[in-house]
Amino acid sequence: MSDLERTWPGGTQRRPSRTDTGWSVRAPLAAWLEREGGLADGKRVLDVGCGLKPYYPFFAAASDYVGVDLVASPSADLVGPIEALPVDDGSFDIVLCTQVLEHVDEPALAVRELHRVTKPGGRVLASTHGVQVFHPNPNDYWRWTQTGLGRLFEQNGAWASLDVAPGAGTAAGLAMLIARFVHLLAKRAHAAAAAQPLVAGLNAGAAALDARVAMLREPVPGALFANFHVTAVKA
Repeated sequence: MSDLERTWPGGTQRRPSRTDTGWSVRAPLAAWLEREGGLADGKRVLDVGCGLKPYYPFFAAASDYVGVDLVASPSADLVGPIEALPVDDGSFDIVLCTQVLEHVDEPALAVRELHRVTKPGGRVLASTHGVQVFHPNPNDYWRWTQTGLGRLFEQNGAWASLDVAPGAGTAAGLAMLIARFVHLLAKRAHAAAAAQPLVAGLNAGAAALDARVAMLREPVPGALFANFHVTAVKA
């Protein structure tokens, strides 16, 4: 781990603990973005809905890393909604949009904006929920299936290629939901710490099961996925 990653805000998102109820979303997302960050040398990166820019250390080799968010903060270089990004057409090689689309007013317009600001041949890296508990921040509107999320992108941009993949399998998705409610019940009983070993066990067991059973990683009838990763290359 680099000194930058060790000290940069958002460490629990980059290296989540198995005791984290969101581990099944956060760990695969961080691993995916770390791999993508290894391809960012010399490129311009836009982080849409940047928050604390938790994934910046993965993209530190980029020539420029710009964060835009809905509200002003020390981490946001620009302020504006995803439906009207305050940047020029085709000005970024890589556009990140992590765990944002479920909160936006108009997802179709948001995807068109992600397409607009990406250079031809550039990549949009987006993630959003399939199944998740209600979490208004400040609003929480949307959930997708793998095919529904693919349709959203196909209809709102000209892409040379598009890949929509589950972040983790069905066992991990179920474990996440169970862990959320275990934590909630333990918190209400003033015993949150006591639930951590159970949460960790659920996460570890689900990951192992998904790794062993290929069907749990496939979009078959009855599948349940907590999160999706979208890689869209602009034509």
